[in-house]
Amino acid sequence: MALTNYRDISTPLGDVGAGFQFEFFCESCGDTWKTPFKPYRAGQATGLFRRFGYLFNEFAKISVISESIYRLGRAGGTSIEVTGAKAKAAALEEAQALGAQRYERCINCRTMVCANCYDEATQRCLKCDRAEGVGSQSGTSASASSTVCPNCQTPSQGGRFCHECGFDMASTHKSCPSCSATMPRQARFCTDCGHSF
Repeated sequence: MALTNYRDISTPLGDVGAGFQFEFFCESCGDTWKTPFKPYRAGQATGLFRRFGYLFNEFAKISVISESIYRLGRAGGTSIEVTGAKAKAAALEEAQALGAQRYERCINCRTMVCANCYDEATQRCLKCDRAEGVGSQSGTSASASSTVCPNCQTPSQGGRFCHECGFDMASTHKSCPSCSATMPRQARFCTDCGHSF
């Protein structure tokens, strides 16, 4: 199944820095992840021909050579747009495969969410779980007692807040006590200051 939660941030096909890159995002919390940049060598070569053709034409004024290089660059640009579509489709397919390892589709609301916003047990996003009361007071007592507070490790008695330390059990993020940066709930270290949780 193709993912739809991405933006195309590729550079133009006929540019010296031509390449493909896609940015995926969680439809719940907005957290983003970029695929590795994949250079498109044919497009980069076309970009170089265009630049050299322009330079020769403007500065060297060598009519036969400059005109040939300039036309080669322009002709290459036209063919690059045709062949580049196939290369882009292949790069997108590869990016989708990588993104599928990071994002899950909620079976209830059909949104694509990251691991921080997804409950594997229910196969739903945390928003849908909260809306239907899963894991809170309407859940079974066995599931409530098996849930522990991620802050103090005290078994939960149900409800949104931990009865021991007051931690918000429904939150997907936490604040660093050292620098106040917002981190995913599962983070063991702060990415801004290195504080250990």
